[in-house]
Amino acid sequence: MAAAVGAVAALAVGGYLFAHQRRQGSGMAKHFVEFVELDVPVSTAYNQWTQFEEFPKFMATVQSVEQVDDTHLHWRALVGGKIKEWDAEITEQIPDQRIAWRSIGGVDNSGVVTFHKINDNRTRVTLQMDYSPQTIAEKAGDVVGAVKLTTKANLQKFKKLVESRGAETGAWRGTVTH
Repeated sequence: MAAAVGAVAALAVGGYLFAHQRRQGSGMAKHFVEFVELDVPVSTAYNQWTQFEEFPKFMATVQSVEQVDDTHLHWRALVGGKIKEWDAEITEQIPDQRIAWRSIGGVDNSGVVTFHKINDNRTRVTLQMDYSPQTIAEKAGDVVGAVKLTTKANLQKFKKLVESRGAETGAWRGTVTH
């Protein structure tokens, strides 16, 4: 009985994906926005976010991030149930304000994280991201909102990490503009 229910659910998701692709095209980028408010100064939130190699501490699916140089990162993460790697380029970085990026190979994604001072000890971090699910598993995850839910949970983990420490573990205060 459980197998039959699973098969029906799989067919329903497959049918939805097929219809959805026919309406929107197969390569359509998805967009979402999530935010979290932290009880730390804006410089603390920004400085911690610049510690890209520590992302696996609060991003559930990220296995590693290697900072190649000031503007290039190499990512390894679990995407749609499979390990994937890609390179990303930081296209804009303004201390205490924003960090924007785009992938330059592998998993197609881009976005911006912004830092908004609410008061001297409270900051809103807003993450906007565009991504293009490729495999059936990635598209099925998109249908059920897995990326958005994971991102929301990751931002909550970032909040907990930064607030529990009360200070950043490092900082990169350089500016990038392209």
